[in-house]
Amino acid sequence: MALENQTAVSGFILLGFSDQSPQFQRFLFMLLLLFYILAVMGNVIVFTILTVDPVLHTPMYFFLRNLSFVEICFTSVTIPRVLVNLLAEDGSISFVGCALQMYFFFFFGSEECVLLGIMAYDRYVAICNPLHYSTLMSNKRCIYMAVGSWIVSVVLQFGQITFIISLPYCNSKIVHHFFCDGVAVMKLSCTGTYLNEIIRMVANVVFLLIPFLIIVSSYIYIISTVLRMNSKEGKSKAFSTCSSHLTVVTLFYGTAMIAYLQPDTSSAEPRYYAVFYCLINPMLNPLIYSLRSKEVKGALMRRIFRKVTLL
Repeated sequence: MALENQTAVSGFILLGFSDQSPQFQRFLFMLLLLFYILAVMGNVIVFTILTVDPVLHTPMYFFLRNLSFVEICFTSVTIPRVLVNLLAEDGSISFVGCALQMYFFFFFGSEECVLLGIMAYDRYVAICNPLHYSTLMSNKRCIYMAVGSWIVSVVLQFGQITFIISLPYCNSKIVHHFFCDGVAVMKLSCTGTYLNEIIRMVANVVFLLIPFLIIVSSYIYIISTVLRMNSKEGKSKAFSTCSSHLTVVTLFYGTAMIAYLQPDTSSAEPRYYAVFYCLINPMLNPLIYSLRSKEVKGALMRRIFRKVTLL
């Protein structure tokens, strides 16, 4: 019977913002479209600058380049679909489409968490163990860490999504979100989700808790090392190299925790919190890194100057 109920479900209906007035939906469409364009353009510019400028081929900017690519993909998993639904006023999505959206959302979201943890470790080595930085953060090691994070994300998130889509769905097909969020979708199952909750908890430990602990422990060592410095200029330089990353971490983890620690994820609030980590954060990250990094600003100005002189 459960199998019949499961196979009978051909798709879901994303509630999105359909419970809001048409005027608000039109306003939201224009706003999200603007933010999406800015997010993609900003990350494409940062990715391009970090790729073509040899001065920025360092471990820190190697991982930032990876982060920019992940941000482009992460925001593109959900926002284009939201824009279409706001225009067409049709929130229907196929079962396969929902599963793919969940997978890539989890995949790129977990990859961003891991990258933020690796970037914190990079800053720790640079400030607390500078004499061994070239060895610990060699090009080969950086590539291994990046490739390893992608492989782990692919495998573990595939397992999590497999368990979610194997659930029998026979309740309401309305997903109380603007995309196929795993928690919101599992609420529609007509059987217990205990095993899935355990798997989701394991995934959260691997992709959220462990990177978060790496970030916290790295900054504890960084702060203690910086405070022991005698030079004010050295302290200022050390903190400036970490401020961009720390700001991005605060925005990402802050909004994600607020959204997923809500007691009732079927309420309207998580949708608006999700806009922050799905769109606002990817839009702000290029600005944060470019405005706070003299190297990135310098590389950008050099490219602009070369374009102007060629005209």
